[in-house]
Amino acid sequence: MTSRIKKVQQRLAKLYIDALMVTDQTNIYYLTGFNLMQGDGFLLITADRAIIVTDARYALALREFDSDEVVATISQDYYGDLNRLCQGLQVTVLGYESTLPYRLFDLLDETMTADLVPFDHLIEKMRMVKDSGELAKLQRAAELHTAGFNYLLSEVRPGISERHLVNLLDFWMKEHGASRASFPTIVASGENSAKPHATASKKLVEDGDIVTLDFGYFVDGYTADMTRTFGVGSVDPELRDVYQIVNTARQAVIDHFRVGIHGDQLDQYGRSLIEEAGYGDEFNHGMGHGIGLGVHELPASYGPGTHDVKLVNNEVLTVEPGIYIPEIGGVRIEDDVVVTHGGPQVLTTAPTELIIVED
Repeated sequence: MTSRIKKVQQRLAKLYIDALMVTDQTNIYYLTGFNLMQGDGFLLITADRAIIVTDARYALALREFDSDEVVATISQDYYGDLNRLCQGLQVTVLGYESTLPYRLFDLLDETMTADLVPFDHLIEKMRMVKDSGELAKLQRAAELHTAGFNYLLSEVRPGISERHLVNLLDFWMKEHGASRASFPTIVASGENSAKPHATASKKLVEDGDIVTLDFGYFVDGYTADMTRTFGVGSVDPELRDVYQIVNTARQAVIDHFRVGIHGDQLDQYGRSLIEEAGYGDEFNHGMGHGIGLGVHELPASYGPGTHDVKLVNNEVLTVEPGIYIPEIGGVRIEDDVVVTHGGPQVLTTAPTELIIVED
């Protein structure tokens, strides 16, 4: 199987560059398997070489790093050494990631003898298609999220705060194999659940609340992203109806996952149901996004107006319709789904029917 480094090397000539400098931490890890913190150096890829340039803090880790493709050099002047490397390797046109901070571009523009050419999402587009190993890691992450959700349900009771629930979940996830959260966990109860990106507060969960839990944790480098909404005690009948609408919309989108479908078409299968139910204005975000090594990978979003998004085999996307009614509450249900030629594969298997936690 062609390695990721080799795939980049094979593209250099077609991109009309002699080398590519990769500075994004996640992209360096994706290509090499080495975890270089953001800003602590770069990866230089030429037609026949892959070189990590960093400093002495990584010397021991690099000695333990086993790679047949990548070599490393320790530097006290990353970008001065970049210029010297490019001169020695006869690199006259150097590609770089457009996410490079302007202050670094300004430095390179002053010091580099090679011409500089920016590229947007070059490696991120490679990351969209997952191999079998990546899919297995995403599956393990999703399974842990399902278990974490079941655990948290056992801790929910009237009088417990949103913030305490977040802390309980964080401890449990890390104790059971997660490394860290991929975004701040959302626990939004009662009126707070009408805010799609509510932050957990000191608010206490009350009888009659609807509660939205949206969380993502890294497991072996890859993150799932799952949302479930549940009730506590006696839930408003309108919110029960809203829950069924959202859940039906979620399933309708998943049922139409297929290679080649466009993002706006896929979105419409769920959004149209919400609109027909009279809640179109209360669904105010996209239908989902890509996940993998990051919680928001390409496509960054798919929804109305995203005809340029076209699903490909072994891509992993979220499906997360929601309805948010101010001063009453909101419902969002989110799954992680693999696009395959054989149909959708749902990774997040936590129950999607409305669960009511009784005191």
